[in-house]
Amino acid sequence: MGIKNKIHEGHLYFLTLTVVDWIDVFTRPVYRHIILESLKFCQEKKGLEIYAWVLMSNHLHLIASAKEGANLSDILRDFKKFTSRSIVEAIKQENESRKEWMLYRFQFPANVQSKVIHYKFWQDGNEAKEIHSNEFLQQKIDYIHQNPVRAEWVQEPEHFIYSSARDYAGGKGLIEIILAD
Repeated sequence: MGIKNKIHEGHLYFLTLTVVDWIDVFTRPVYRHIILESLKFCQEKKGLEIYAWVLMSNHLHLIASAKEGANLSDILRDFKKFTSRSIVEAIKQENESRKEWMLYRFQFPANVQSKVIHYKFWQDGNEAKEIHSNEFLQQKIDYIHQNPVRAEWVQEPEHFIYSSARDYAGGKGLIEIILAD
């Protein structure tokens, strides 16, 4: 991760994790559930704190931080490593019509990077933007929750279940979050 996107301890961040080549992977529940379960694991076992999130077809937005004593960069690294392997294995096991094409697209960038062995699922970096004010925080929460509306998947943000918009509308979402004041 470059200097401009460096993550510092004790700060809240707007993060974007993007699939290589913006491939629409999260169109199937099995792949979305891997992300959900991995986020929950990171919350319970690694100290990830989530304030807002949305899982789109090819990227994940989070507003997140790490509990005291935990390191957000390490959590994200482990999350990406685990989900990358898990999703590639699921693609291999599922009755996936795009299996060969997807595996090829994930294998190609791995061939040109020495630190990646077989498949590269996530793009490098997390596009980390430090939250520096309440206005910026609210802007990013609104941006996250409006993503499915802009994609014309739902008319109201809280109707999209793979998001924290339902929590902010007074309901119960799929992942425990910390409501931002």
